[in-house]
Amino acid sequence: MTAPSPAAPAGTRPGYGASRPFALLLVIGGALGLFASAVLTLDKIRLLKDPSYVPNCNINPIISCGSIMRSDQAEALGFPNSLLGLAGFAVVIAIGAGLLAGATYRRWFWLGLQAGTVFGIGFVTWLMYQALYRIGALCPYCMVVWAAMIPLFWYTTLHNLRTGIVPVPRALRPAVREAARYHWIVPALWYAVIALLILKRFWYYWRTLL
Repeated sequence: MTAPSPAAPAGTRPGYGASRPFALLLVIGGALGLFASAVLTLDKIRLLKDPSYVPNCNINPIISCGSIMRSDQAEALGFPNSLLGLAGFAVVIAIGAGLLAGATYRRWFWLGLQAGTVFGIGFVTWLMYQALYRIGALCPYCMVVWAAMIPLFWYTTLHNLRTGIVPVPRALRPAVREAARYHWIVPALWYAVIALLILKRFWYYWRTLL
């Protein structure tokens, strides 16, 4: 992850680039999220056309996209949640592609990406809670979106902290350096907690499969 570009013309504000791995993460994570959002949108359209339509990801009483799509939570803002994914993940892919091509972005742009990932991770966390404890079902494609948002949020935050886009008090800089050094720990623990919550919440069903 890079510091402000030294190539900026004199008298202009410098732009901030990023490392190739981070740019690739934006492209790949964005593509996964976009794919899942597209599938969810198409299935939602089919369901609106035909209320008896059964999505192909209705596998059992727990893994049931239809249960999620028919819930009020699937249209939290008055329209299908997947439309947010189509727009948001397309933007993430474009940003990543630009970085791979050598683009640099102003601080306000990176702060916009930070705000977008904060909103995204907050929204999917709310959706996780709703799926687990209110709807009582899981949607595989929704879970792909969950899985994509975690590293997108974490590594965007880490990038912005390391480059100074988000100011870090001197006393906390060693903690940021250690977080960057062991960057994989937070996403790994995050995934593990979600897996344990799913296992615990639906244990009554999983144990019938043993």
